[in-house]
This record gives sequence, C-alpha cells and structure tokens, in this order.
Amino acid sequence: MTPSAASSSPGAPGLDIPEVTVAPGDIATTTVTVRNDSDIVEAYSLEIVGDCAAWTTVEPARVSLYPGTSETVTLRLEPPRSPEVRAGEVPLGVRVLPAEHPESVRVLETTVRIGAFHELHSELAPRRRRGWLRGRYRLAVRNQGNTPVRVGFTPGQAGEELAFAFTPAQQPLEPGESAEIGLRVRTGKPVWFGAPVVWPFTVDAAETGEQDAPRPDEPAVRAPLDAEFVQIPIFPKWLLALLAALLALLLAWFMLVRPAVRSAAKEAATEAVQPRPTPAGEQGGDGQAPGTTPGTGTGAGTGKGTAPGTGSGGQGTGGEGGDGTSTDDGTGVLGGPQSSQTIDVQSAGGETKPGTYQVPKGSVFRVTDLVVANFQGDEGLMTITFGDRKITTIALETFRNQDYHWVTPIKIPENDTVTVEVTCEKPGTPATGRQAQGCHEVVNVSGVLSRTAR
Repeated sequence: MTPSAASSSPGAPGLDIPEVTVAPGDIATTTVTVRNDSDIVEAYSLEIVGDCAAWTTVEPARVSLYPGTSETVTLRLEPPRSPEVRAGEVPLGVRVLPAEHPESVRVLETTVRIGAFHELHSELAPRRRRGWLRGRYRLAVRNQGNTPVRVGFTPGQAGEELAFAFTPAQQPLEPGESAEIGLRVRTGKPVWFGAPVVWPFTVDAAETGEQDAPRPDEPAVRAPLDAEFVQIPIFPKWLLALLAALLALLLAWFMLVRPAVRSAAKEAATEAVQPRPTPAGEQGGDGQAPGTTPGTGTGAGTGKGTAPGTGSGGQGTGGEGGDGTSTDDGTGVLGGPQSSQTIDVQSAGGETKPGTYQVPKGSVFRVTDLVVANFQGDEGLMTITFGDRKITTIALETFRNQDYHWVTPIKIPENDTVTVEVTCEKPGTPATGRQAQGCHEVVNVSGVLSRTAR
C-alpha cells in the first residue's frame, strides 16, 4: 500500500486503507500508516468497528509516535466459512484515538468485498421404506453457503419402474435456512405373491440456475443420497398356506365328517322315537306302573279329580280344574300356571310403608323373576322379604329399573307374603318435570303358582 497524504491538523494521524477482497475461510491482510504530525509525542489506540469487527484484528493495537514519525499497522481479516458471513460488500472502520488529544479521534472507513461460496447439506429419511405400491420419504435441505440459492431435486433409478414426486419441486433458501421436502415414490404395478422386491434409487439436491465456478477446496460434484423402496406382496406366503389348509379342512368336512354326523344323528332319532315296552311285573311302590300318578280313570282329568296313571316318561297330564298339571317332584306340590303379581307402594317423604302379596291357601308360589321400578328417581331404602327371609335391601337412588332372576325358584308356602318395605327420604322428579309429592315404587313378582295336593 502506498500511504496517502496525512492530515495536517494537530494530533490527527495520517490514515489510508485500500479496499480488501477476502473469501470466507481465507485470510487477507492490509496495512494502515499512522503518522504523527503534531509537535508532541502521541500514543494512538486502534480499534476495529463495524460488521467486520468480530473477525478482524489490528497488530499492533497501540502505537506511540514522536512528532513527524509514522508506523505501519497490519489489519488481519479472517472471515469464517459460515452462512452468517454474507457475500458482498461490508464496511470496515478503524477508530484511531489519540491519548493526549482524545477530541481528535478519527474513524476511517473502507469496504471489504466478501467472496461467495456454495454449500448444500441434505439428508433423506428414512433410507428404507416398505409398502405395497408407494412409500413416503422426508428430504431435509440446508443452505450452508453465504448466498441465496434455489434448490432443485433429481431422482435416479436404474429402470423405469418407479415414479417420483417432490413437494415442492424447487425450494428457495437463504443462507443458513433449512427446509423439509416431501418425496413420494410409487411403483407401476403390485406384487401379488412371492418375496418382497427391493427397488434402489438415488436423490440429488443441487442448486438451479447459473452458478459460479467452484473453488479448488469446494467439491465440484456431491454424491447423491441412496435409498430403497421395498415392495411387499399383497398376499404373503403364510396366507397362501392358511388358505390351502382351510380348503383341505372344508373338503374333509363335506366328504368325510358331515355324512358320518348325519348318519349318526338319523340313527339316534330313529332309536328315540321307537316305543319301549314296560317289563312284566315291574311296578312302583304303590302298586302302579312307573311313570303314573295316583288317581282314578284314564285320559285327561275333569272337574276336581286327580291325574290318570297312564303316560310316558313318568309325566302325566290332567290336574285340578282340568288345567293339565301333575305332581312334579313327589313332594305333594302339583304344577301350575305362570303367575305374576304387582305390589304398588306409595309413601310420603320421611315415611316407611310396606306393601304385601299373600300366597293363597292351598298353594305354593315359586318365584323365578323380580322386577323393581323406581320411575320417579326417588331417594330412600327398599327392603324385599319372602316370608321370613330377607331377599335384598336396595338404595332407591342407585337405580330406576332393576331385575333379578333365579334358575332355582324360591318357594313361598301358603299364607306367607312377599313384602316390599319402602322408606321414602326424598321424592324424585318424574318425566313431567315437577317433583312428586311422595315416593312411588312398583315391584312385579313372577313365577309358578301351584296348588298343594290334598
């Protein structure tokens, strides 16, 4: 550098900085000549200001000069290879501060031309995808250079079996900016049976448009990204084996098992309908043949006579009042019709009130079903008792409708009662929307009402 003419003001040094061109990752130097035109010894402190201050140094940073003398200072520029250092012209300032005359501080500015570099970083995930016809991938691209670029994508495959679609097809990126691109890979036709088919392919991300010639330390060609699409068959091997086994079982059923089952069922039905004669002299304990019930006459009984002693399988017909019933288990209780009784209990708030049903004299009530209705949503307590046996105690607020069933009927003898005792704590609100004046519960008891033999 050839120094320019120095300033003639007292305490002001003579400065001159030429323009500098530097590439990110490289080192460039320039010099500044500081001359003392004052009549006293002066010390000068030099400091870099502006956008270049982070990566520019002054050597030495402080000089002392006698009147009329000068010294050359070196500026060392080391911009990092980073997207943060944008390509283009950047101002550079050097502030010179005299120690004796601080009011004469000066800032000299110049321009630093930062060169451009290009660097793309790309990743493809996942590298291997499985599917019947298509697979989806994610391509992450980052501009590691210091200039804006527009990135395009190029797929590669040995054949023409795959179709590729990028979303978007091109992506503009500022320095340091990243983007995620969607990639969809599709095959032309499915694989119905057999082993999976592996389709390898490549994806290359590159800048589009005009590009500068690469620097010697920049790779001219980047290796494309490798990936695979594994096309799986529609019907796997194990499914074919399973279908074959099912077909074999169906053939075996229709040809072997089904005819044998039908033949055995036909023989069993024929044997069941054939009559079996009663051996001579074989009678019950009361001098009658097995399967008969005490009584007189034959056929269906009429009036209040008892059932006849004839019948098959130990079951007779007929009964009291001609209802067609008979003694069921030798306990003296005759069968009877299905019966249903309803107990309706209405009580005021804070009142405990019972409701009963009494089994008629000369009868037995076999209870099989019990339905409880709390249609108003009352709150309180309900206790159900069969004779002296307490069946259950229920909180009214826990149900609206509830039912109980017994496989073995509960027998209630004559003159015993089915008692429903309700303690009303708070009447509920029925469907009308107005709160009721009192509690109202309904219990339905179902079973067989049989008369006892006399």
